Amino acid sequence: MEARQFMTGPEPAQRLERIASLPGMVNGRHERGYAISMKKRQAYHVRHMLGLFLMSASPLPLMAQTQAPSASQSEAEEPILPDDQFEARMPKIEGNDPNAPLPSIDSWIDQQMPDQPTLPSELPPAVDPAEEQELSQPLPALDSVTVPANVAEEADPNAKMPDVRYATTIDGFGKTGLEDEFRAASALIDGDGKAETAAMVQARAQEDEKLATRLLYSEGYYDATALASLDQAGDGTLKAVISVTPGKRYKIGNIVINAGPTVPPDLIRDSLPLKTGDYIVAATVEGAEANVALKLPENGYAFAKVGERDILLDSATITGDYTLPVETGPRGTFRKITTTGEKQAFGADHMEVIRRYKPGQIYDSRKVDDLRKALVATGLFSSVAVDPVRTNEMAPDGTEYVDLNVEQEAGPPRTLAGEGGYGTGQGFRAEGTWTHRNLFPAEGALILGAIAGTQEQGASATFRRSNAGKRDKTFQTGISLNHQNYDAYEAYTAGLNVGWSRQSTPIFQKRWTYSYGAEILLTNEQVVVDPATADKTRRTYFIGGLPVQIGYDRSNDLLNPTKGFRANLRAEPEGSLQGNFSPYLRATFDLSGYYPVSDSLVIAARTRVGTISGVDRDDVAPSRRIYAGGGGSVRGFGYQELGPKDANADPIGGKSVNEFAVEGRYRFGDYGVVAFVDAGQVYESSMPQFSDMRYGVGLGGRFYTNFGPFRADIAMPINRQPGESKFAIYIGIGQAF
Repeated sequence: MEARQFMTGPEPAQRLERIASLPGMVNGRHERGYAISMKKRQAYHVRHMLGLFLMSASPLPLMAQTQAPSASQSEAEEPILPDDQFEARMPKIEGNDPNAPLPSIDSWIDQQMPDQPTLPSELPPAVDPAEEQELSQPLPALDSVTVPANVAEEADPNAKMPDVRYATTIDGFGKTGLEDEFRAASALIDGDGKAETAAMVQARAQEDEKLATRLLYSEGYYDATALASLDQAGDGTLKAVISVTPGKRYKIGNIVINAGPTVPPDLIRDSLPLKTGDYIVAATVEGAEANVALKLPENGYAFAKVGERDILLDSATITGDYTLPVETGPRGTFRKITTTGEKQAFGADHMEVIRRYKPGQIYDSRKVDDLRKALVATGLFSSVAVDPVRTNEMAPDGTEYVDLNVEQEAGPPRTLAGEGGYGTGQGFRAEGTWTHRNLFPAEGALILGAIAGTQEQGASATFRRSNAGKRDKTFQTGISLNHQNYDAYEAYTAGLNVGWSRQSTPIFQKRWTYSYGAEILLTNEQVVVDPATADKTRRTYFIGGLPVQIGYDRSNDLLNPTKGFRANLRAEPEGSLQGNFSPYLRATFDLSGYYPVSDSLVIAARTRVGTISGVDRDDVAPSRRIYAGGGGSVRGFGYQELGPKDANADPIGGKSVNEFAVEGRYRFGDYGVVAFVDAGQVYESSMPQFSDMRYGVGLGGRFYTNFGPFRADIAMPINRQPGESKFAIYIGIGQAF
């Protein structure tokens, strides 16, 4: 009964489902079919189906007895096979045992399919006649087959295919002012209209969709939407469209700060520069919170923490109520310094000398940063950190003591340094130093120096103690031996000096600087006896001096200033003992200023005046007289070339000087060009006359490095005199002034 309904049921879909679910079937075909040779496959289709029918139809005789077809059905339906043929094709049961198992269908198929099977004409064809006719057609000629160009030309099959071209359209930013920022960060724009595949273009468009939403959210457009789409133009070019709908812009509503009491009471609120009615801009909000995190430690709260903000948006009022939690921690005062580290440069006692606060003062993070920078400026550490430490000990005023722990790791104490340059009239000059910065702890340095040049040679040894008993105060003493051989003089000099100073460093550029001390010189020099005849002789001078210098610096950079000004005054009472004692005063005043015309162009100017008063020029050793000319003076002239000369046109120095210079400094990246005009003159009188000025003009190049600009200048004198060079070259490190 079941088999008859299955094979003759009215729903083909049901039959198909059941066929596919039979054991041993793969997609409606028996697994055996995939192993049959090609010559048998046409017949197999029919016989396989027939075999299935026969196996499933074993109860048919019983069903035929119980449910005979009607006469109308017999007349309307023709049998698939006559009964005699059907019986002949039934598998034979061996031994005539009706209960014996049926033979396997595989063996039955092999018996029924000889090498050249002949199908009965009554069976329906296994293959559609049109399909069979198409299969019997001959194969097409090889030259009619289309081959890809890169294969036909034997090109690399892995060769890169042409890029996909696309155009980008951005709509909707309107008055938000964010389109330029979006374009600067857009993946589509950055791709320059080219991509390897269309999928890559789609990925870029999706990233830009997210970018647009983030930008709008960051400016308070919390209802904003962005949609990316791809369209294809008629020429095949893709068009990526980013459509933006900003929506309304939210403003700050109520501002609530959840924090404990502070001193003063409004410290946190005053440190939070947000107002009700301001737009909710992410950068502004984050900056305001950072200001709170900065101001609290500056006012005693060393351990304050700013929590996560909460902004509750109300779409009806287009506002967002802002809440900020803050943990202030205890208000503290400074107590003592402790230090840790396996390899220490010096101990906490010297750090107490360097600090700028006093124990008992309210904690201020700015003074902690100042201490850290001062420790870095010593150059003795490979790493150093200064952190506040809670003590849980109360001070008399009710605050909590805060200690500072300095975690240090000493660095290499020895350094080598050098500088060099060339100047017309001065020749090549190189100077090198070897320094042990902590040979005599704390910060007691030994410095050995040497000068090698075509016209100057020398050696020196110096002891220097930095932060000597007081922050930024330096004590220094040294000895030097030097030989100088210039057109103006030749001198062999031995010197001894001692002094105290407060000077700027690359880390701490100080507004006020000073130095004072004493020096003793013993020098043997060649002296022009009579300028009219250029007769020379050698004399030995014993000189003592008390140099004093004070400086005021409002420029923005020590090595490469671009704005501000500097002033420096140096005075040195001296006495020269050569036969008789001759006291006099040497003094110079320098002033320079820097004006930025634009980010790339700076106008720089300087002036210098100097004097020696109280003595005749011939009573002053030639090496102590005033000269002008050269790279640090008036360019266009040789070193010390300006001023009075002898019969051989060699300079003999004077007692006063005035100099002026102006530069236009144009910088592009790490390079720069400079145009300059210098002027100056040296006089025999004690006061500068500001007459008979000499001028030099020139051009220079600059290469800017992290330690200062490398300078190369070439200049020529105006109204050149006999014996003067047509041009002069100056090479060195740092600006001319």
